Amino acid sequence: MFRQVRIKLTLYYLAIIMVISVFFSLIIYRGATFELQRIETRQAQRGPMIGPPFVIDPEVIQETKSRIALSLFATNIVILAISAVSGYFLAGKTLEPIKKNMEEQKEFIGSASHELRTPLTSLKTEIEVGLRDKKLTISTAKKILISNLEEVNKMQKLSDYLLRLNRLESGKSVFEMSKVDLRKVVTNAIGKRNVKSDLKSSIVMGSEDALTELVAILLDNAFKYSPKAKGVSVKIKDKQIEISDKGGGIQKKDLPHIFDRFYRGDKSRTKDGYGLGLSIAKQIADLHGAKIKVDSKLGTGSTFKVIFS
Repeated sequence: MFRQVRIKLTLYYLAIIMVISVFFSLIIYRGATFELQRIETRQAQRGPMIGPPFVIDPEVIQETKSRIALSLFATNIVILAISAVSGYFLAGKTLEPIKKNMEEQKEFIGSASHELRTPLTSLKTEIEVGLRDKKLTISTAKKILISNLEEVNKMQKLSDYLLRLNRLESGKSVFEMSKVDLRKVVTNAIGKRNVKSDLKSSIVMGSEDALTELVAILLDNAFKYSPKAKGVSVKIKDKQIEISDKGGGIQKKDLPHIFDRFYRGDKSRTKDGYGLGLSIAKQIADLHGAKIKVDSKLGTGSTFKVIFS
């Protein structure tokens, strides 16, 4: 599909360029032949007996006009060839972000469908098994309902994540920016968790609620991959939040993709989650003009740094 669109866009480029090229070629031709035309007209009016000291042969004048026309035609052919190659290249560059965006949307829809299908399949299976059981007791029915409720909660959580991410990416989430103390933000995000902390007051411009959500996501991630939820620490210094864990670390091949939607590394597949938390965290950081940097070593752990400008 994109190849056809690329060719069509190239043809549009060519049409515009050739219209301009032909227009200027006509102007150049008219200007170049105007003086020759005037000389030819004067010679015709004076006649052969009352000529100037020298007379230009009319055939030479016509030949010169033909050569000018031929040169301009050849120039336009060269312009056409160069424009075709350049236009095809530029069309590809123009369509590249659109193509990438559509591929991401396609992958996003596929991943979301897969994540929704898993709890739906579980729901359907449990309900079907319950309906087929002629000796179904109230106790068993309650267990099925409890399990179904858990699956429904998973789907609700996923839909909330998707809605939140969509609002952030589309710019529909507008934050009320004000002076915020990062120490208060981190304290709210930590809550009652057991975290080793070194929190210094640091003022930045931002939304307290959104930044609390960002830190909470990074803390959840750290606790999820730390052994027995130990070894998680938080530090604030110079408009920078550092969240470290002593988990298994992140493989180098996974590092460039950890903020992609639904992306989960090999080690992450054994953990609960949808691979959307870090995507949301990055969007919040971007909207605050902040950057998230990750340092990770296998077998040692990871450190996520939120750096404010």
